[in-house]
Amino acid sequence: MTTPQRILTTSTLPPLPPSFDKAWYEHLTIDLILAVLNRTLLHPWVAWIAVLSLRAQATPYTHISFVIATAYAVVLSAVAIARTLNQRVAYGLPRAVDLGDEVVVITGGASGLGLLIARIYGLRGISVAVLDLKDVDGFDDVAGVEYYQCDIGDRAQLENTVGVIEKELGTPTVLINCAAARINGQPLWSLPAQAFQKTLQTNLFAVFHTCQVFLPRMLAAANGGTIVNVSSVLGQLCAAGLSDYSASKAGLSALHRTLEAELRMSGDDEKVKMLLVEVGQVATPLFESVKTPNAFIAPVLEPVHVAQEIVSAIEEGRGGAIRLPTYAALVNFYAVLPASIQRLARYLSGIDQAVPHISFQPRVGGSSTSSDQNAPKPVKKD
Repeated sequence: MTTPQRILTTSTLPPLPPSFDKAWYEHLTIDLILAVLNRTLLHPWVAWIAVLSLRAQATPYTHISFVIATAYAVVLSAVAIARTLNQRVAYGLPRAVDLGDEVVVITGGASGLGLLIARIYGLRGISVAVLDLKDVDGFDDVAGVEYYQCDIGDRAQLENTVGVIEKELGTPTVLINCAAARINGQPLWSLPAQAFQKTLQTNLFAVFHTCQVFLPRMLAAANGGTIVNVSSVLGQLCAAGLSDYSASKAGLSALHRTLEAELRMSGDDEKVKMLLVEVGQVATPLFESVKTPNAFIAPVLEPVHVAQEIVSAIEEGRGGAIRLPTYAALVNFYAVLPASIQRLARYLSGIDQAVPHISFQPRVGGSSTSSDQNAPKPVKKD
C-alpha cells in the first residue's frame, strides 16, 4: 500500500483556463437573452410592480389592462411557487451547512473546473483536499488547500489517502468528483480498447470507488454531507466520435441516480445530499479538441459560471441537478421526441460534427486497435 504524496513546496499553481477571446456579438446567446428576461419581464416581482403601478394611477379593477397585468403576475407567481415545491418534494429540505465544519474533497482538482472550485473554497478559509494524478508543485499559495497525489481508480491507494485526510483535515463532508479522462475523439471501430477502458476507469469506476469510500464517513458525520458528480449532457446526446466519453458519462449519471434512490429508500437522503451536474462544453483543456456546433444555442461555458453554481448549491445544502447551458435542461424533453424529429435536430445543431478532422469511414480488413499509434494517452482532468 502506497503512501499518498503531499506536495508542500512553494511554487505557482497551474493557471486557470483562460476565457475565450470573443467579439462582442459572440457573447449574445440564448442563455444571455433568457437570463435578462428572467430578471425582468419573466420575474414575478416585476410583474406585480406593473399591477401596483396601474393601481397607483387609479386604474379600475375591471379595466382590461389591470386584468391582464394581474393575471400575468399570478401566473408567474404560481410558476415560481411550483418550482419551489417541486424542489422540496423531489429532494427534501436542505441539510444544515456550517462552512467552518466542512471538509471538501475534490478529485481532479489540479486543473480545470476542479482547480477553480478548490481556489474558491481555499480563499474562503475552508479545508480542502485535492486529489489528482498530476505531480504539481504545490498549493501553498492558497490557504486551506492541501494536495494529495492519488490515483482514485486504485481502491487501496484511495482508502489510504482518505485516512491521511481524516487525520490532517477531519472527516470529509463534501465530495466533488471532477476527474475525467481525456477525449479521444475517434469512431468506435478505430478506438483502441485500452483507451475505452481507461475512459470508463476514470469517469465511472473511479466515482464508484469514491462514493463507496466517502459515503459511510458522511453518514457517520454529525452534519452529514454532499456528493457532487460532474457528468455531461453528452451522456444523453451521444455525439459521433465520443463513444467512450458518452458511455462513461451516461453510466455516471445512472450511478448517481441509483445512489440517490438508495439513500431515499434508506431514509438518509436528508443527511447526505446528491447533486448531479450535467453540463455542455466547458472552456477547459478537456474540450480543446471539441468544437461547439452552435455558439448561440450551445455556448461554451466559462468554468467560473459552473463553479459558482456548484458552490452555491453546496452551501445552501441543496440536492438535485444543475444543467447548463439552457439546452442541457431540455435534453430530457428531446429524448421523448419522435426519432425523425430527433434526427432533424441533430442535423440542424451540428452535434455530430463537434469532433472535427476525424474520418467516419470504417476500415476494411483489419482493426486499428492494436496499432501503437493509437495507444491511449495520459489522462487529463476537467
